[in-house]
Amino acid sequence: MNGKKTEKFLERAENHFYRGEYDEAMRIYGILLRDDPGLREARIGAILSDVAHENDEEAQALFEYYQVLKEENNDEAERIIEEMIDTLDDALAKISDLLEGSLTGNDETVNGISYGDFKELVELRGSFRRAFEDIMFSTRVVITEKEELLDFLQQLVENGFNEMAMRYIEGAAVAYPGEEKIQDLIDKIKG
Repeated sequence: MNGKKTEKFLERAENHFYRGEYDEAMRIYGILLRDDPGLREARIGAILSDVAHENDEEAQALFEYYQVLKEENNDEAERIIEEMIDTLDDALAKISDLLEGSLTGNDETVNGISYGDFKELVELRGSFRRAFEDIMFSTRVVITEKEELLDFLQQLVENGFNEMAMRYIEGAAVAYPGEEKIQDLIDKIKG
């Protein structure tokens, strides 16, 4: 494939990637790699297309950063992005390890993640919102103390999970009648 045709294919693949059409982007990157296995832009695009199937936001952010590095004519663009992908893979592996683990107590197994482990996940992901979105459909947070529950509810409200917070608050209000922090959270949600 000549240089102009390669550039045209790369541009098409990038456009598909930006639109979230990762399978089509991957197909085009695959064609480019078949014709030129050493084409680094196609290799990075293919890797990020694959990453996007599991983590769309991260892949899009890395792809945009890669484009900026290329525009700056950074000779290290591919190496930098590959290192960032490796770091992301490590972080996802740690998250997976945390989620696959189970808590044991009194000879019975509880499926979920302890609040302490969840807070480690928050630190690893850099924000409560990102960590909670990572687990909210796949596991549950096991809360064993009143302080953990109040902190969790506070974080839900501060990060815009108001409907979910209200469901938890309804149960918490029954378990801890008259708790001022719960009433403050209700007021915050309504306000």
